[in-house]
Amino acid sequence: MKADQYVTVAREGMHESEINRSRFLCSLAPAATEQEAQDFVARIRKEHPTATHNCFAYVVGADASVQKASDDGEPGGTAGVPMLQMLMRRDIRYAVAVVTRYYGGVKLGAGGLIRAYGGVVGEALDALGTVTRRRYRLATVTVDHQRAGKTQNDLRSTGRTVVDLRYGAEVEIEVALPEADLPAFEAWLADTTAGSAGLTLGGETYAP
Repeated sequence: MKADQYVTVAREGMHESEINRSRFLCSLAPAATEQEAQDFVARIRKEHPTATHNCFAYVVGADASVQKASDDGEPGGTAGVPMLQMLMRRDIRYAVAVVTRYYGGVKLGAGGLIRAYGGVVGEALDALGTVTRRRYRLATVTVDHQRAGKTQNDLRSTGRTVVDLRYGAEVEIEVALPEADLPAFEAWLADTTAGSAGLTLGGETYAP
């Protein structure tokens, strides 16, 4: 069962917290693939070669099919896992978090580390913002050139999302529709164009 929607990071950015003299820098970024997530982790590590730890967590897939976390030398389960749990608790998908720690001389203990690593990810999500992407079905409406302008206007005025326009012998208007809206949309289209428009259903996409 595919997720009807997911939340992701609005933009790449960094948020810093200081906890008991240790600096925690949380770098967040959207990641469309696992490779993108790994490249981001490698880049942050390069930017902070003298850091005590560069721990990471990422979730890829609308259904969170790929989940990875690393403690990078912190006691097992005290860094990467709480970071991953924070991403999952917030329904974050297609995103990567790297927390860079510069040790300040005060030991935090396991509970303190778990709170610090999970907490700084939550703070970074709040600071950078998130966007919700919903699942849509792509559908192509085919009309003759005379009707194209009016059909486009009608689509937009009823709040439908026009994704693409292609001009050929006829005009193809690609729209993104919630799955539940399809039967009503077919009836509306037939009515609006007096049955002259063609409708072809395509694949799925996620969009804001």
